[in-house]
Amino acid sequence: SCCSRMLGLEYKSKRGYIGLEYFGRTVGIKILPVGIHMGQLESVLRLADMEWKVGELRQQFEGKTVLLGMDDMDIFKGINLKLLAFEQMLKLHPSWRGRAVMVQIANPPRGSGRDLNEMQAEIQESCQRINEVFAQDNYKPVVYIDQPVSVSERIAYYTIAECTVVTAVRDGMNLTPYEYVVCRQGVTGSESGSDSSDPRKSMLVVSEFIGCSPSLSGAIRVNPWNIDSTAEAMNEAISMDDAEKQLRHEKHYRYVSTHHVAYWSRSFMLDLERSCKDHFRRTCWGIGLGFGFRVVALDPNFRKLNIDLIVSAYRRASSRAILLDYDGTLMPQTSINKTPGDEIISIMNALCRDGNNVVFIVSGRGRDSLGQWFSPCEKLGIAAEHGYFMRRSRDEEWETCGQTTDFGWIQIAEPVMNLYTESTDGSSIETKESALVWHHQDADPGFGSAQAKEMLDHLESVLANEPVAVKSGQFIVEVKPQGVSKGLVAEKILSSMREKGEPADFVLCIGDDRSDEDMFEGIGAVTRDLVSP
Repeated sequence: SCCSRMLGLEYKSKRGYIGLEYFGRTVGIKILPVGIHMGQLESVLRLADMEWKVGELRQQFEGKTVLLGMDDMDIFKGINLKLLAFEQMLKLHPSWRGRAVMVQIANPPRGSGRDLNEMQAEIQESCQRINEVFAQDNYKPVVYIDQPVSVSERIAYYTIAECTVVTAVRDGMNLTPYEYVVCRQGVTGSESGSDSSDPRKSMLVVSEFIGCSPSLSGAIRVNPWNIDSTAEAMNEAISMDDAEKQLRHEKHYRYVSTHHVAYWSRSFMLDLERSCKDHFRRTCWGIGLGFGFRVVALDPNFRKLNIDLIVSAYRRASSRAILLDYDGTLMPQTSINKTPGDEIISIMNALCRDGNNVVFIVSGRGRDSLGQWFSPCEKLGIAAEHGYFMRRSRDEEWETCGQTTDFGWIQIAEPVMNLYTESTDGSSIETKESALVWHHQDADPGFGSAQAKEMLDHLESVLANEPVAVKSGQFIVEVKPQGVSKGLVAEKILSSMREKGEPADFVLCIGDDRSDEDMFEGIGAVTRDLVSP
């Protein structure tokens, strides 16, 4: 949605990743949390001193249920939100007073500043308040450690914790949950993990805003800003029966042990190769200056148009085909008044006066509006509604080019479009003679795009047995009869010229959106047979 809002790009889901078409290049976006190095963790778990460290911590927290927080001292880690949620849990569930302990380890900050100082003061204040209110003999509800902790000590805390809580408000690569799961599993032949007779179990409460959250299907996901729901999630995690904890742990360990850092690197390289495989066959051009600079990837056969060469080819040609889109080509998309001005009419008439030219406006607009607007152009051909209606000059009758005249599908499609129009402010329905078009150009960009994608799926489902095609375009979703496209229009025009003994030796086609790609592809496919060498 960020790419859609900030860059105006459309995206598609493609086999587990999001594909963006950006100036001819395919940019792949995929949620792929980096894994941990299993060998390093397991080697530390096998160290000789791990057993006594774990034993010492178990003795210290004997009879207590330990919830663990392991974070860097950072304004985005949500440490104070975690403490407030723990405090709320003790208030709402008094049975945990004297039993539940929050061990919060805060690695020393990497920088300094007023915001950091204020945050540290808030954390200290919360710890002090919770301990003053809920402390009992031999019970301190919050153990706050704000000094460096060695790797072996960190792993010892993971091993004895019943639940690990991560409440970061924004975090990309947080590996704490993965490390915790591996440490709770332990290693074969080591006594530092859970007792060998006990089932391996672990529980996770994680923020929905951290990168690894989607991969932890057994974790309890929370919005850390919601203190009450986070408190209830903590209570649920430590109150859950052992069998459920064991099942969730097994699911997490199965994922973490197979999606380790080596797997991540292989997957990353495969995704990179898949995204780039077509790029090596493309030619890249740099266009624009300064912040407007872009790299455009084009087909190897693409040639940058040179105005002088076009003029020269135009003058040499004796039979020319000129196909022009209307909206976005002759008329700017941003223009409110879509009626062509005197300059456009004059240019069309100048082109049509040349007897060697066949000039067509190929548009998705209706035939009535196009016919009225271009009535001063006597010899101009018009293909309306993507070619469903065609006429070769003003005085000729409109020809219907569609394969069907059955429009019963409108009774199915229109109620669906009305449903989405009512719930999407700024959207509208355009009813044509052969098609229905839903416009969302004036709607909220993110919401309009989401509604368009959902409507596309909905229409494809309900119209699966109807002779229609459902297409998405630039701020539109269109339902039109099958066998109607601008590509077929181009083919029909070029075929007609050849049948008259005047095969085109110059073809100029100009368009600006996805529907015009049909014209370009159609011309490219038929030029060998229908265009004079």
